[in-house]
Amino acid sequence: MNLHRKGRAALVLALVAVVGMAFRVSWNALRDIAGAVGADGTAAMLYPFVVDGLMALALIATLVLAGRDRTFALRVLGAYTVASLVLNYVHGLVPELHGRTVDWGRLADWDPANWALVLLATSLPVGSIYFGSDLVAKVLHHRPPSIPAASTNAEESTETEIKRSTADLPVSTPAAITRNATALPQPVAVDFLKSTLPAKPLPSIAPTPAAPIERRTVAAESTRPRRATGRVPTVAKSTRPKRTPDQLLTEAREATAGWPDAKVTGEGIRRAIRTSPANARSLRDTLLAERAATAAEAA
Repeated sequence: MNLHRKGRAALVLALVAVVGMAFRVSWNALRDIAGAVGADGTAAMLYPFVVDGLMALALIATLVLAGRDRTFALRVLGAYTVASLVLNYVHGLVPELHGRTVDWGRLADWDPANWALVLLATSLPVGSIYFGSDLVAKVLHHRPPSIPAASTNAEESTETEIKRSTADLPVSTPAAITRNATALPQPVAVDFLKSTLPAKPLPSIAPTPAAPIERRTVAAESTRPRRATGRVPTVAKSTRPKRTPDQLLTEAREATAGWPDAKVTGEGIRRAIRTSPANARSLRDTLLAERAATAAEAA
């Protein structure tokens, strides 16, 4: 474990040394570029920290952040790495930059290339302010995923093992009962404790024959409560007296006196005089027969 930690520490120190040497090599190029685009002595000395310093900040943010924030940090690191590479390349192509004898604002002979290089060199400080602030804010607001405690994992694993072992147990069977093979001593008859007087004879009792049980049919008891029976009260009885066939025929004649023959039906008569369907059909046949006889006499 100590060797592993020492190896990691040595790797980090080697990385810091390489980055420091690379920063020193890039220092002169970025300082001369800053002086060529109009920066004074102090600004030219700080210009390499603006470019290469943001690269170091983006590298640290890449190691801390995750997901989309890490992708953003990688893009910033790649963009500033390319920008520093381009400026160092231009510094190597233009010898006049080494002695600062180049014209102010002139980094290339071709005007479009010169304009692009000047725009790149002057926009890097502003981009460092924006992207550096954004990366620092993302790192400060980053919340690493919580790791459960070891005790919690141990309890969960113990519960899981207990449940699994309990479910895998076979069905318990009762143990077989073995008889005790130890022989008990036989009882010994002792005669001197018994009475020598003769026992009084007892009269014999004849057994009494039991009467046979007769099978009887018993009505099954119903669990439903029985309804009370009795006379129907007078109020519940119908007050309308029962009509005779002649009375029904008279009422039917009076009810259908103005009806045409097509309307004289059993249903109409039943509703008109309030009688049963059978009586209504009988009255219908009678009334139609009377009307047919009356029409025949009139003709």
